Amino acid sequence: MSELCYLPASELARLIRARQVSAVEVLQAHLERIEQVNPQVNAVVTLVAEQALAAAKAADAAEPAGPLHGVPVAHKDLVDTAGIRTTYGSPLFADHVPGEDDLIVGRLRAAGAITVGKTNTPEFGTGSHTVNEVFGATRNPYDLTKSAGGSSGGAAAALATGMIPLADGSDMGGSLRNPASFCNVVGLRPTPGRVPGISETAAWYTLSVPGPMARTVEDVTLMLGVIAGFDRRSPYSIREVFAPEPEQGVAGLRVAWSPDLGGLPVDPRTAAVTATAPAVFERLGAHVEQADPDLTGAEEAFRTYRAWYYLLAHGDKTRLGPNTAWNVEQGRKVTGADLVAAEVARSRLYQRMAAFWDTYDVLIAPVSQVPPFPVEQPHVSEINGQRLPDYLAWMRSAYWISVLHAPAASVPAGFTQDGLPVGVQIIGPPFEDARVLRVARAFEQATGHGLRRPELRAA
Repeated sequence: MSELCYLPASELARLIRARQVSAVEVLQAHLERIEQVNPQVNAVVTLVAEQALAAAKAADAAEPAGPLHGVPVAHKDLVDTAGIRTTYGSPLFADHVPGEDDLIVGRLRAAGAITVGKTNTPEFGTGSHTVNEVFGATRNPYDLTKSAGGSSGGAAAALATGMIPLADGSDMGGSLRNPASFCNVVGLRPTPGRVPGISETAAWYTLSVPGPMARTVEDVTLMLGVIAGFDRRSPYSIREVFAPEPEQGVAGLRVAWSPDLGGLPVDPRTAAVTATAPAVFERLGAHVEQADPDLTGAEEAFRTYRAWYYLLAHGDKTRLGPNTAWNVEQGRKVTGADLVAAEVARSRLYQRMAAFWDTYDVLIAPVSQVPPFPVEQPHVSEINGQRLPDYLAWMRSAYWISVLHAPAASVPAGFTQDGLPVGVQIIGPPFEDARVLRVARAFEQATGHGLRRPELRAA
């Protein structure tokens, strides 16, 4: 039974479809794993075992239909799940039970996936460290004294420990990529609109996107095929049907390698691991050059749009946690002139990157500027002796990329000398999600870093 917990979702789906294993057996194996290890990492915060068991029995009684028929999945506690508590990591919503599913949840269920519960997130997804007043902190499976990252930290930790084979997440400033890097799994920030985000108040906001997480690139690709697709409620939803590229490797591709995105401080432990990535691509036949894209304006654009969004989304709330409250206050300071400057900066950046993509097929860079840090530490305040101005600044390597309207994946790249996971970020031109995943898969298969499991013993 325990062997089922680390099988890829694609393999579980095949076995269930062939009736070589039942959906109930798969679910029970994962529920047992949750019981064994979740008390140590605190990744799954709301469990719906009875509901999931009923769904698994129904799946076994029915003809296999969707591509995820009978496969367990957990949802980030930011997305609404009909009839299942959804707290957004906030005491204000500690007992909140939505009446409808978010689009991503509905699409997974329609594909046959079985919901087992919700994964932990910081309050309203604010920050790249998963801790909140409702459920506490999620711990890193590879070192329980360290952070699992965020804001999809519960999802990443649950995947790494075999509690679930698939998880959804969301990413504004790195929330799919950072926890994937910290927990040795795969996370994809899709091109905005690839997976539609539905909003009645911020329908045009493109910095935050939903997306898939899994232990393998193949499973991320499978899940993206399920959750991607046009929805007219999203004004920038992509009509093109997502299709993965053939597994043709990366020979001949033009790869830009940026060790620090033009001068960002990067912890030497992280830098030592990510520096091994260019040689992998060279061995695979790619043409690798060290090249730093000109990301001037990314900082200004991200912070202005983020602040504006937080005021829009949370400006009417009281009793907010310190990080959310700080973001709201930043939003109150945004002026019309600030928005003008941010739009100009982002537009010029987009045009410069369009020229960059004429020269290079993909860009590889660090996901995070540091390895996992102590779980009791609210955020990283210093890198290489450089003091950081606030809790956001340590994630510039991720949130600068968010401004590019581009797909970006975090793929396991190795471990520090003390055994902490580090991911490499693979970034492609806007709309080239399939290319990013093809390159990520080639890297994954050439290195095998994602096969290393945390050494957790049952509680």
